Order: sequence, then C-alpha cells, then structure tokens
Amino acid sequence: MREKLMSKKKPSFPVSDRFHKYLAKYNRNTKIPVFYDDLLRFSGSIVVYDQHEEDTFWVRCYYPDHERDDIDNSLKQVYTILHSDGSDDSLEFLNVDAIDYCTFGNSKPFRIKVRNILNDSFTYFYVKKADASRIYGLEFEHLLSPHRINFLIYRDTLIEEHIAGIPGDVFIEDELPACDDRAKTQIAKQFVKFNERCTVRLLGDMRSYNYVIIPTHDFDHVDYTIRAIDFDQQCFEGNLKVYRPQFFKENFKMVQLVADKLQENSIEQYRREERSLLAKRIINSQSRYKELMRCILNDQISNEANVKQLRKELYDFSNDMKFKRARNMGQILRTALDFVKRNYENVNMKRLV
Repeated sequence: MREKLMSKKKPSFPVSDRFHKYLAKYNRNTKIPVFYDDLLRFSGSIVVYDQHEEDTFWVRCYYPDHERDDIDNSLKQVYTILHSDGSDDSLEFLNVDAIDYCTFGNSKPFRIKVRNILNDSFTYFYVKKADASRIYGLEFEHLLSPHRINFLIYRDTLIEEHIAGIPGDVFIEDELPACDDRAKTQIAKQFVKFNERCTVRLLGDMRSYNYVIIPTHDFDHVDYTIRAIDFDQQCFEGNLKVYRPQFFKENFKMVQLVADKLQENSIEQYRREERSLLAKRIINSQSRYKELMRCILNDQISNEANVKQLRKELYDFSNDMKFKRARNMGQILRTALDFVKRNYENVNMKRLV
C-alpha cells in the first residue's frame, strides 16, 4: 500500500494582527476594491479545456450584466495596484478577457486574464482566500529563493501575480524527452537545488504541477530554472517527505534524471551550494527576516499532531536536539534555517582563520 503523504484537506488559517502589521510595513497590505467572495457570485460557467481537449479543472465564469461592469472595473484597478502605481490613467486601455475559477485543490482561486487593448498583450493574476500558511510561503519565497514575488492582501482576500513558465508536468511529458544531454544534466542539477531549498524552508507539496520550469536562452544554449508556484503547504504537514519533492510519484522522471546524469559527489555539491545561498539570503535580509520569523513563531499554522510528527522526523534525520524542543511550526522552521546559517558561518570562520 502506498504511504499516505498528505492530509486530505488543509484548513485555512487566519492572518494574525502581528502578521498584518508586518505585511503593511512592507507594502503587502493595501486596500483593494474587490473581494474573493464578490467573484463567487457568478451566475454560470463553462469548462475550460486545454489544447488537447482535456479538462483543465478550470471553469470560465459569467456574471449578471448589472454586476459585470463593476467587477471588471474593480479587477482592472487591482491590476494597476499590483503592477503599477494604482492610478486610473491606464484603465481605459485594459480589458478583462476572462475570469476563471479552479475547481481543484485547497485554495480554489480565481484566475483573471487582463489584456492591454493597445498592443494586445495580456497577463494573469489570481484572487484567493487569504490563508496565513500560504502568505508565509509567499513571503519566505520572496526572501529565501532566487526569485522575487509580488502579492497583495486586504482583509480576507489575497491577490497573487502570475508566475510564468512551463508547468512541470507538461514539461516532463512534452519537453524533457527532446532535451539534449547537456540540457538534461542542467535540469537535473536544478531539481537537486530545488529539492534542497524546499526541504530546508519546509515548503511542501511540490508535485510536478505545483512548479514551473523556465527556459532562458543564452547566446549558445538554453538554461533552465525551477520555480514554485503554489505555496499552500508552507509548514503544515507532519510528514517530512511532503517537503521533499523527490518523494512524489509525479516527480519520478526528474528523480530518475538526477540518478542518470549526476554522480553522488555532484549531488552533494549542489545541495551544499543551495544551502550556502539560503544562508547568504538570510544574512542579507537579516532585519526583515527576523521580523517575519517573529510573526511565524507566535502564529498557529498547523495542528499539534503534525508538529509532533515533524519535529520527531527532523530530529531523527538531523540529530539536532533543538528540533525536539520546538513547540510549533515556526520554531521548527527557525531551527532548520538556523542550522543552515550556522553551518555556513562556521565554514566561513574556518576559512578566515
């Protein structure tokens, strides 16, 4: 029988007053003209299919005529707040082409397609129910990953920018077989680093459809990076394997690629590189990182059973007694990140002596 990795459904956790103040200080918390619940009042919908005529688990929503204009104007204002200065100057050049609702997963987001009518370019953003666990995931991604991320929160509504890239499951199925050996080796390297980053910062559920692969064309080759796009499972589950992408069956071909293309000493080198980069980012964002950590240390984003299970598994994995003394997910996360930072600083001290 396959081991059960995850709970059936993760609950949503409220954003604490302390965390709201942190988000306001760093311009994440701002007034917006539309709420998640407003978009739930759609009067009808149709299924959205992909290019292969398969169900995408998204439905396109339709609203009564007397509400659609107000909703469109509000969503265009949200777009300008997210991507510009929030002024009304460009609203006349924007059009809301589609409002889609996802019927799959925990967050059940709305995906908004906004088009600039002057040049026909378009982009997306998402409207979701605010969940403290997800927002911590977004903020830690911003501080500790190679990527910056843009989002807004107002009361119980979360606005997230779209992260462009090829969905991992699509890339593995359609693009990976056509990659040459050099590209496959580079992708394997990036998966090792991505796996390490998720494990250390306790970002869970990185199945292939919860991350994207981004090809970047250099002058004589293509580089690849892997970027998370779903932050719902930050510090919630008790099973350590949930925070290690290598253990999801959806990532089997990526794990196989690592085994085929990388030697053990190379794998350890890339893991060490990623831990060092994490430590550097903690040090470089020390003030903001400490403020964020104070918020999560005083917050409740999981249940007692998960906390007990995870601290035991992390102690068994690392033999660090500090995990045994952790009382909530914030303390477990701090212990993991402190461990990485401390090792980096110790190595540097030895180098300088």
